[in-house]
Amino acid sequence: MLTLAILVPLLGAFALLFLPNASEQTTRRIAIGVAAVPLVLLLIVWARFDTGAGAAAFQQVATVPWIPSLGVAWRVGIDGIALAISAMSAVLFLAAIAWPAETKQRARAYYAWFLFLEAVSLGVFMALDLLLFYVFFDLSLVGMYFLIGRWGHDDAPRAALKFFVYTFAGSLAILLAILGLSLGSGSLTFDMRELIARQPLAGMDVRSALVLLGFVFGFGIKTPLFPLHTWLPPAHVNAPGPVSAILAGVLLKMGVYGLIRIPFSMMSATFARYALPLGILAVISILWGSLVALGQQDLKRRIAYTSVNHMGYAVLGVAAAGAVAGSDAGRLLALTGAVVEMVAHGLITGALFLITAVFWQRAREYDMDAYGGLAQVAPRLTAAATVAAFASLGLPGLAGFVAEFQIFAGTFASYPWLAAIGLLGILITAALFLQMLQRLFFGAMPARWADFADLRVRELVPLGALLLLVVAIGVYPHELLAVIDSATATLVRSR
Repeated sequence: MLTLAILVPLLGAFALLFLPNASEQTTRRIAIGVAAVPLVLLLIVWARFDTGAGAAAFQQVATVPWIPSLGVAWRVGIDGIALAISAMSAVLFLAAIAWPAETKQRARAYYAWFLFLEAVSLGVFMALDLLLFYVFFDLSLVGMYFLIGRWGHDDAPRAALKFFVYTFAGSLAILLAILGLSLGSGSLTFDMRELIARQPLAGMDVRSALVLLGFVFGFGIKTPLFPLHTWLPPAHVNAPGPVSAILAGVLLKMGVYGLIRIPFSMMSATFARYALPLGILAVISILWGSLVALGQQDLKRRIAYTSVNHMGYAVLGVAAAGAVAGSDAGRLLALTGAVVEMVAHGLITGALFLITAVFWQRAREYDMDAYGGLAQVAPRLTAAATVAAFASLGLPGLAGFVAEFQIFAGTFASYPWLAAIGLLGILITAALFLQMLQRLFFGAMPARWADFADLRVRELVPLGALLLLVVAIGVYPHELLAVIDSATATLVRSR
């Protein structure tokens, strides 16, 4: 079933390229139908998922030999962490594809690249083979490069090039680290389950530190962590809104997910030794991202920098979970919070970037000073932006609060002073989102926006679905937490 979730959008992408003389509307409907298949399959997997204490760490495992001489195979499987992030990604891809985008008379190629990117993104989260993981990880750069470069605006080609070169450099560091980890396991293997069990490089201080550095550098670029984040703002500003939603909501999660799946799980002793420096870097990212976001006049740049801030929360949770200090209960809380943060951030920031698409499609303008008073003519847009903004700043009753509360409660058990400093980021985030709402929707409205169109049905449905999930997780997080806890408890107990 997991293999189908990857292959269906991949085959759909190739089918769209050879679809003769299809209208843009027909192409969009086909793409929506194909994108719905992985979500349906993952919901079935979710319904069958065993969250019991005696459940296998990875479920729905499928293995097909690929390169037997290297021990490489098509290995896919899922635990609670991968299932939660994969399901969120499938929802977000469906919403982004359903969004009425400007395809520049190249609808088939636009939706084909989206489906291709969905296939390889799900592959990253479901792969149980390190080399297969790396292949999917690299291919995600290709899909995003073309979506930004061909359908972006202003300086999109240059932004796409910077994104690709910067993140590809990180992926090369990951490749070297993968080779070092696999070769250090005794007999060569790329099976993630074997590597988790063997814990290679334990006791090899210099070698294990260099391998960990390679992973942190590569995944830190993807996350992005300060100071490896400079590719992010131009990529977001010049990308179409739905593409930015996927970039922030799905691709950034590959960085934090990679940290959990590989060095955290396979190098637990080395990770624990360097957890504090990673936590300090995470707190710097939290504060830097929020402060720089507060200073942005450009709506999209402001939201882009909040991703640096929010992914800092997730990495802080991972660092606290990997620390030697603290209790098992605190580490479990921190790691669960980090995963919930990835899910919540994907839905919330995905919604925020779809909202920015409304501004660009209506007015071709991201400068917040150009707007004001839009609540008078666009009440539905105002309500959607308000819910997304309050969720992002961590208001109780919404998904962001569930994640951040667990992260900081868990971090207090390991690094109380880091948690205390990191809390300042929430205060700054609240200020920047409240200021954004004030400047866009309240106060005096310039006369030229008197005919600013409110959300249409085709925009309201995908955006409303994302925000409904944000509210549902905030009000009743039990179903999500049960799935995630089944995996995080196993990882914490094994340390």
